[in-house]
Amino acid sequence: MPAGLNRALLTVAGAVIAIVLAIAISSVAITAAGASPLEAFAAFFDFGATERAQSNAIAAFLNRAVPLFIAGLAVAVGFRMNLFNIGVEGQYRLAAICAAYVGSTFTAPAPIQITVIILVAAAVGGLYALIPAVMKVTRGVNEVIATIMLNYIAINLSSFLVRGPFAGERAAGQLTTTTPELPESAMFPNLNFAFEWFGLLPPTRGGGVWGFLLVAIALGIVIWVVLERTRFGFNVKASGLNGPAALASGVNPKTMVIAAMVLSGGIAGLIGLPEILGDKGAFNSNFTAGLGFLGIAVALLGRNKPVGIAVAALLFAFLDRAQGALQIANVPPSVITIIQGVTVLLVVVANEVTNRLALRLEERRAAHELGTNKVEVAA
Repeated sequence: MPAGLNRALLTVAGAVIAIVLAIAISSVAITAAGASPLEAFAAFFDFGATERAQSNAIAAFLNRAVPLFIAGLAVAVGFRMNLFNIGVEGQYRLAAICAAYVGSTFTAPAPIQITVIILVAAAVGGLYALIPAVMKVTRGVNEVIATIMLNYIAINLSSFLVRGPFAGERAAGQLTTTTPELPESAMFPNLNFAFEWFGLLPPTRGGGVWGFLLVAIALGIVIWVVLERTRFGFNVKASGLNGPAALASGVNPKTMVIAAMVLSGGIAGLIGLPEILGDKGAFNSNFTAGLGFLGIAVALLGRNKPVGIAVAALLFAFLDRAQGALQIANVPPSVITIIQGVTVLLVVVANEVTNRLALRLEERRAAHELGTNKVEVAA
């Protein structure tokens, strides 16, 4: 059996076993919570009783997956360089408020307006990620510590900006503070027309299916090409695996650290835009948090590959969407967090085990072929 096919089969088998074990462990947790595992798992596939409710559930599912996918891509770029960019959480929060505010200060045709907002978000995220990168290559500061501390700064700075310099007018009775509303030209067109293709009613909640989904797909393709089919991607991987060897071959690891972190931060800066440009039209004090940390789990589950990250993002979004249905089935929403954590943990362990098995089989194959060649030469 070819080595590539053998490794692929082992990977699939490991993933299947991990998922089966995750279901078994989750069933124990659900039972301990006093609920029925069968009812709980049935609730995951309950998208509503009416056609409109089903459309809204599907839209919520896809909309949740988009920022998770972008977050996973941002983390994966750092992982490729053997860097742990834990600062994605702060990078996307700071980038989101800056992009929302800049976008509210002018009005232009939609393509220009949206492009400027996207570029501002990517630039802010990339520049904020540049700080820990420079600290690492110039002073040897661990990027995990630096990015965690910078998260606190970014989160609190965002809170200050939305209540101070970047605050818009608060409507009567409004409890949250927001940046000024974006003009209509800044709102990304939705994809609700796709529901009509399948004979479904378009969703009515949350702005429908956010059009930023198309940007996320294009971004995933670009990142795959950059990391897998370009010299830059090879240099990033080589520098992460063995910096001294990369330096000996003419690649400067310090330059690659900076490039990888800035690229990771630039991608992270886009995480908040689907919500801003597709639904909210502004950054508010209740802006969705935690996406950067979830991106770490999504990247690990997707094995740092864009296709795998997309599958992982859809899985996490599928689980998150079921919170309402689980409450109806008297299942605590915390069970979702347990399922997500157990799934990621088991899949990561399964990946490590299958990688070691595949490496051992390849070594045995190589030793066998070497022995066969020696016998043929002796003969």
